[in-house]
Formats: sequence, structure tokens, C-alpha cells
Amino acid sequence: MQLLQTPVRIGSLTLKNRLVMAPMATGRSNDDGTVTDELCAYYAARAKDLGLIISEHAYISPEGQASPGQLSVHSDADIPGLRRLADAVHAADGKIFLQISHAGGAAHREVTGLPALAPSAVSFQGPKANGIVMTPETPADLCPRPFTEEELRQLVQHFADAARRAKKAGFDGVEIHSAHAYLLDQFYSPLLNHRDDAYGGTLENRVRIHLEIIEAVRAAVGADYPVALRLGASDYAPGGATIEDGVAAAKLFAAAGIDLIDISGGTCSYTRPGHRDSGTFADASQAVREAVSIPVLTAGGVKTGEAAEALLQSGVADLIGIGRSLIADADWATKALTSLR
Repeated sequence: MQLLQTPVRIGSLTLKNRLVMAPMATGRSNDDGTVTDELCAYYAARAKDLGLIISEHAYISPEGQASPGQLSVHSDADIPGLRRLADAVHAADGKIFLQISHAGGAAHREVTGLPALAPSAVSFQGPKANGIVMTPETPADLCPRPFTEEELRQLVQHFADAARRAKKAGFDGVEIHSAHAYLLDQFYSPLLNHRDDAYGGTLENRVRIHLEIIEAVRAAVGADYPVALRLGASDYAPGGATIEDGVAAAKLFAAAGIDLIDISGGTCSYTRPGHRDSGTFADASQAVREAVSIPVLTAGGVKTGEAAEALLQSGVADLIGIGRSLIADADWATKALTSLR
């Protein structure tokens, strides 16, 4: 039986098929992060034959902005523009989640005008496709400043407020971003989390902030609103997070109320050294899928409908994320599904 075109449930939401547009930054927002007509048209053009679009990451607070032209969800003033974006996708017969994010130590003062905050005062070059570059000799004044516990409480509230805004704007769900060396991945990865308090050390401590955010987001949006989490399950690097860590973390997230686990790379970002086959992170997604009862998404290197179907048939995931193929061709999903008929 063909799986790609069968419906799948994400919490209370039923998707018409298992093809998902993976979150990818476009830089199409205004300088202040508000939605543009160009951004709406970009997503609407790709919506028709996808089960779901997961938007590019939207920053939840000013110091967490990753790049110029990044989408914003940090203020109630962003809601009308975000509603235009959600409406454009719905008018094209699509569904869309808003990915909510904080760049942490990957934020740059020249973009935000503010000091970078991170789990620990560790300097690195990232997120980049070739992974992070540790530079412990970097002067302390150039390293990000560690979050205080009071600032972490504020961070939790910022994520909850962002999720509330997404729901009010009409998005079908939200995705919490914890991958690609952004803030929550920085907490998760032992390469970047050197804390010695309740938020560092053991895996349970390194995902404590995730669990606090999930609880607050759930309280803000209600029990029936779909909430996903993108997890950089493994760093694929010595001393980094492992697939076993990813499995343990995913089980905690599912128990806390997450409806979908979206597997990608950790500090290695969206690529994996030496791996060019379809399903870049299939080993991690399969391990997670075998451990949780909620749907699991995998992405990376999928270029054809046949490749997406093969990954589903092999049992590595319940949904397939498509990235660069959809950047290159807005009609890719229609063509991929047609090729399987």
C-alpha cells in the first residue's frame, strides 16, 4: 500500500498526505520582521499538494533574532501580518505551522543591537552547514553571556507568548525549534552547554528548559492545539549529543505533550558529513519512531516522490520533510505525487 498520499493525524489535526515543507529561512520579511506580500506568495505557491508547511523560524524576542529579514513573532503587533500569511496558505488549500525560535549564542550584535545570550559562555561559529567551530581561546567579551535563571523564566514566557500569537493569527499549529545550533539545541548539546546548575550536565537537566517551555506553551494554546518540536537529535561529533540522547529526549517531550517530533541535525545543522543519501537523519528518526507513539518526521536529501515513499515504507518516519527541492520548484509536491499514481 502506498503511504505518502495517506492522511495522518498530528494531535487534533488531520493532514491530507505525509509530505511536509521543512522550515527554511527565506529573508523575505521586512527589516522589522513583519510579513510581506512576497512572503505570503512564496508559501501560497507551494501549499496546494503538501500535507503541511512548517514555516521558517520566527524569533520570539529581539535578542533572539538570527539574521536580517527574519520573520518575527515577538510582539502582538506581528499578529495581523502573520494572519495574512496563514490566510494565504489556507486559501491555497494548505496547512501551516509557525516555527518559533531563539538564536541564543548564534545571534549577532550587529543584527540585534543586543548582547547574545546562551546557555554558556562558549564562542562558536554557527549555525553553519559544516557544523560549529569551537573557539575556547576567544576573549570572554566576545562570547555570549549565559542566561540567568530569571532570564530563563522570561524565555519560557516568550515562547508561550509566541505560541499564543501563532494561534491567534490562525496558524494550524506551532513548532518549537531545538536544532541546528540555535538556543534550545545549545542547551541540549553537551558541546555548547557547560552549565553546572539545574540546566546543565545530565540529559534530564539539558532538556529541563524544553520541558518548561512545552508546559508553558501548552497552557497558552490549550490541550487540542498541535505543538511540534524540531529536535537536532545527534551532533554526529565526538562529545556531542547522540542518537541515544535523542531517543531519551523525544520520550520526555512526547510525555510532556508534544504532538510531532521533527528530526534534524544538531550542531551539524541540516547536513551530515559524508552522508549524501536520501533521508540524511533517517537513523535518528527511526530510533525515535521506535520509542514514541506520536508521529515522527524526517528530512534531508529527498529529491523525488519515489524516495519519499521508500523512506516511509522502510519505517524510518511517518512524514517526510522536503527542503531545497521546494525552494527550486514550487510545484515539486504536485509532480512528486503525480509520479506515484
